[in-house]
Amino acid sequence: MKQLKRLGTGIGWRPEIAEAVERMPGIDWVEAVAENVCPGHLPESLLRLRERGVTVVPHGVSLGLGGADRPDAAKLLALAERAEALGSPLVTEHIAFVRAGGPLTASPLLEAGHLLPVPRTRDALDVLCENIRIAQDALPVPLAVENIAALISWPGEEMTEGQFLYDLVDRTGVRLLIDVANLHTNHVNRGEDPAKALDELPVEAIAYVHVAGGFERDGVWHDSHAHPVPRPVLDILADLASRVSPPGVLLERDENFPEPGELERELGAIRETLEKAEAGVTVTRGAAPAGRSGTDSPSPEAGEAVSGTDAPAGDVTNPPPGETGARQRLALAQAALLSALVAGTPVPEGFDRVRLGVQARALASKRADVVAKVAAELPEILGAGYRPAFLAYAQGHPMTGGYRRDALDFAGQLLLAGRPEDAETRSRLREWWLERSGPAPLSRRPTARLARATRRVLLRR
Repeated sequence: MKQLKRLGTGIGWRPEIAEAVERMPGIDWVEAVAENVCPGHLPESLLRLRERGVTVVPHGVSLGLGGADRPDAAKLLALAERAEALGSPLVTEHIAFVRAGGPLTASPLLEAGHLLPVPRTRDALDVLCENIRIAQDALPVPLAVENIAALISWPGEEMTEGQFLYDLVDRTGVRLLIDVANLHTNHVNRGEDPAKALDELPVEAIAYVHVAGGFERDGVWHDSHAHPVPRPVLDILADLASRVSPPGVLLERDENFPEPGELERELGAIRETLEKAEAGVTVTRGAAPAGRSGTDSPSPEAGEAVSGTDAPAGDVTNPPPGETGARQRLALAQAALLSALVAGTPVPEGFDRVRLGVQARALASKRADVVAKVAAELPEILGAGYRPAFLAYAQGHPMTGGYRRDALDFAGQLLLAGRPEDAETRSRLREWWLERSGPAPLSRRPTARLARATRRVLLRR
C-alpha cells in the first residue's frame, strides 16, 4: 500500500501569525483551515512555505460527517480542490455533526456553528461509516478524521470512544487524527480515561496528532485553542508516543496569539515530550477493545495510507436494509439536541440540563466571537453594547445560513426593534446593513403594516 508521508512537527497556520510561522525554525508542515483558503487565490505566505518544501494540509470544519445527512457534494468538491491546489498528501475533518433538521425531520435546518459530538451508538456508527466512504470516494487523497472535545454526553451510548474509533477504522480503513487535548477535555468533562481510550485505539492508523491548550472554569474544561498547552495534555501525548511513533504532531492555536517566542517554546516542549517518550520504545499496535482478539482487523499497517478505494465501500447508492431508518433516527435525535441548544426548546430526555446550559452559552458566545470577526464593523459601530445585544439576539434566533448571514440578521433585528437607542449609532448601523442587504428591513409597527397593505390594495386596482 501507499506509504503515508511522515510530517514531523508543525503548527496551525493562521493569517494572524503567518509571518511568524514563516520565520520559525524547525517547522516541517502546517495545517490550514480548509474553508478559509481559496484555491484560486492562495495566501502568499502558504505559497512561500510550499516553495520551501513545507507540507500544507487542509483541515475541514464544516462537512459534518457525523450528521444524519449524506455529505454535501459541493463541500466535498471544495475540499478536494483545496487538497489539489495545496499539493497535500491528505485532508482531515471531524467526527462531529454541525447541523441538524431539514427533510429527514421535516423541520427547519439549524446550524450549530460548532462541532458537536455524535452518539456512540450502532446507528450513528453505521451512518458515519457510510458518510466517510462517500467522502473517501470523492477525495483525491486519503482522509483522516479527528476525535472532538465535548461538554455533553449522549444518554444510552453503546461504546466507549476507543471502541467506536476502532470499529470505524475497521470498517472503512479511514485514518485517524488524534487530538490529545480533546482526550484531556473529555477526561475532565465526561470522566473518560485517556489511557483507556489509547488502549482501545488502533494507534497504527494515526495520521497525525493535535496538541492544544484550554482552561478550566467551574469544573468544566474549555478547549479554547487560545491558551498554553497544559502539562496533562503533554502527558497524554507522551503516553501515545510510548505506544507508536506518530507520523506528525501539530500545535493548534486559533486566537489570543502570544509572541512568536512563546509558540516556539511550546513547540520545543512538544518535541522534548516526543523524544523522551520515543527513546528506546518498540512500536507496537494498541490493544483491541474488549471482545476483540486484535488479529482479525483489516486496519492498515503502521505508516500505510488507505484511500477511499482501498476500503470496503459497500453500495452507497442502494443502502443496506435499515440504513435509512438509522439515518432518520439519528436525524431526529440530533435535531432535538441542537434545537435545545440554539432555539431554547425542551432538553431531550436523558441529557444533563446544567451541562446543556453550559454548552448553549458556549455556542452563543462563539457565535458572537465569529460574527465579530467576519463583520468587524459591528463591534466597532455598537461598541460595548455589541456582545450583550448579540447574546440576547442569539437566544431566540438560531443560525440558519452561516456567520455572514447571521451578522446581517442580527443587525436587521436590531433595526426593526428601533435599536440602538442612540440615533447616530442607529444611522451608522442602518447604513452598514443597507450596503450589504439592499432594501431596508420592513417595519413591524402596526401603522407601517397598514400602510403597506393599503399600497398593495391600491396597486392591485
